[in-house]
Formats: sequence, structure tokens, C-alpha cells
Amino acid sequence: MIYMSVTIGTPLQTSAFKVLLLGSGELGKEVVISLQRLGVEVHAADRYDHAPAMQVAHYAYTLNMADAEELKQLIQQVKPDLIVPEIEAIATQVLVEIEQQNIATVIPSAKAVNLTMNREGIRRLAAEELGLPTSAYRFADSLESFRAACDDIGYPNFVKPVMSSSGKGQSRVKNFDEVDAAWEYAQTGGRVNQGKVIVESQIDFDFEITLLTVRAKNAETCEIETQYCDPIGHRQDSGDYVESWQPQAMTAAALEEAKRIAHKVTTALGGCGIFGVELFVKGDKVWFSEVSPRPHDTGLVTLASQFQSEFELHARAILGLPVNTSRHSVAASAVIYAGVDDTNLSFSGLNLALANPDTDLRLFGKPEGFKRRRMGVATARAETTDQARQLALETASQVSVQQN
Repeated sequence: MIYMSVTIGTPLQTSAFKVLLLGSGELGKEVVISLQRLGVEVHAADRYDHAPAMQVAHYAYTLNMADAEELKQLIQQVKPDLIVPEIEAIATQVLVEIEQQNIATVIPSAKAVNLTMNREGIRRLAAEELGLPTSAYRFADSLESFRAACDDIGYPNFVKPVMSSSGKGQSRVKNFDEVDAAWEYAQTGGRVNQGKVIVESQIDFDFEITLLTVRAKNAETCEIETQYCDPIGHRQDSGDYVESWQPQAMTAAALEEAKRIAHKVTTALGGCGIFGVELFVKGDKVWFSEVSPRPHDTGLVTLASQFQSEFELHARAILGLPVNTSRHSVAASAVIYAGVDDTNLSFSGLNLALANPDTDLRLFGKPEGFKRRRMGVATARAETTDQARQLALETASQVSVQQN
């Protein structure tokens, strides 16, 4: 049996293998740690100083990544082997050019980043090109066309900016009287104000899942293969993840359909790495919702549930290394919010939160807090998902955020 060799140099030396991370939030922080454990030199960029991933990277840069010239200059300066986008507010056309000129490899691919950074691109790919089941939808780029789209879709419906994350700018519109306010909120909540929104019909579903889907090279053949983590259930509040658990119980038929949908959309996007495929499930029926070509916030639960977390899986896959998606525990995660609008925050109650040996914490180190900003996450293991969820929520509640 012959295996292809993967070689990685030494950080801060001329042999270094360089990764440029575009976006340095809490998910990126865990990716940086995983990459550094494998000897990678990491360069982290974001729009503000001291972002979480910057605190653990070899180098940090503050810039407007949506500015094409600034982004080009950074890439020319770093000369990375891999470019790993973590957020939506990026001049994606620059990444397309970088890939076309063979300057660096974009993870998972420039096409994937370009399509998934914009809800219109990925929805049209999934529904219109791949024929995957989705909710009914319309796009609107003016208040007048938005009003018409809402009436066409019917009520209640969901409104999202085509470029946003963590529930920003999203709302549920119950009747025509709420339409104008939803439009205004979407315009102010998007990552990049493009003026366009998607209006989606409400699906009658039992639960939502994230199916973490990994495209990684086979060690022997070097062919890209697709593997799946056990489905992750999650609860959202205003489009933002609040808690997640693994595994989510579902029928065998629904799981197979979820894998079929995930395989089809990730194959179309191409490249290697982890994809967070969001799906609605009712009985044996499954609908595609969204896909992120990078670790997913609901996947923080894998820090407690899997032999290799979603961050380790991503790091390995993008480096061409073998992956293991196996789960060793039933686990859950619960978000810790700042609860205040302030900087220089302190966290107490950690000893109480960690008194149970089956619990753990991640405090992200964000320099500024907002009432609904995620500042940390609690994880817990238990015999059942219900027990794990309860323990994770209790653990998160023990952490007190204080102003100084």
C-alpha cells in the first residue's frame, strides 16, 4: 500500500506553510489552534484589533476585507499557501482572481466562497441548478418589490439580507403591517448593505439540523471523499444559534436524504474542508436551508462529542490529511452572552460552572461585548441529549459577565 506524502514546514522559517485566515472570530480561533498543532504558520485578519483568532495566530492584520485593494495588498504581503475565509464581508472577486492566477488555494474554492457568501447565489444553485427541495422564496431589491414578494410568498414568512450571519437583519413577518419594518431592519443588519433580501415561506418542520459534511482526500488514493458527522440538533433565537446537541434523533430515511442533499451541494461547491449544511426535517422529509463552507457555530458541540472536533476536521481536510468524523459522547452546547454593551469585561463563576467533570467552557476573548453578542460557550456530556442540554444550559448560567 502506497500513501502520498504531505509535507509541512516550520513556522516563522523560510520552509513555513502559511495559512491566511480572513475573519478572526471564535470559530476561526479554534481553527488557528488546530492548524498550529500541525505546524502551520497562521496569519489572521479582521476588521477590528484583537479579535479572538488574532490572539493565537503568529501574525495579525486589521483591515477592511471588503475593500478589494486592501485585500490584494494583504495577500501580496503574506504570500499564503492557503486562504481560509471565515466571514461574509470579503471582496470575493479578489479570491476568484487569486485562484485563477494560481497565487494561492482558496478554501474550499473561490466558487464556493463566492456563492455561499451571498444567499442568492447558494439558493439558486441548490434549488434551480441542483433541484434540491427548499422553501418557496423570492428576492427583492426595493421596498416596492419587497412588499410584492411578501404578498406573493404569503404570511408568515422569513426575511434575511442576502449577506448576513448570526441572525443579523433577519425577521419573521406575520402580516403585511410588519413588512416595512422588516425591510428597514434587513437593510441595517446585513454584513454588506447590498439592498437585496430573500423572502422565504415558512416550512412546517419538526426540527432543524446541521449536517457537518467533510470533503477530504483519501490517504491512499488522494481522491476526495465525503464523510459526515452525526446530525446536530439546534435551537435558534431570531436566527442566531442558542444551543446545540449531538446526535439529533431522526429516521433512517431522513438521515439518508439529508446526506444525499449535503453530498450534492458540497460536491457542486468543490474543494476540501468542512461544510455546515443546514436542513429542515419533518418525518422522512428534508429541505435544504443554507450551507457554510467552513466550521459552523452549532458545531461547537463537537468540542465535547467527537474524537476530532469540526475545527480539527477542517484543519486536516484543508491540509490534505486523513479525517475521523466519529463521535465518542452524547453532548450539548449552550451560548454565553455578554448581556451588556461594554468593553473590558470580566467573567466569574467559572469554578462553579466547571465543578461537574463532564462540563467545559470556551471564553472567546472578544474585546467588546453587546447584549446579544456571544462571548463564550459551555459544553456538557451526558447519557442522553436531554440531560446534556440541561447540563450545558446550567453550566452557561453559572458564568456571570461583569462590567469593570
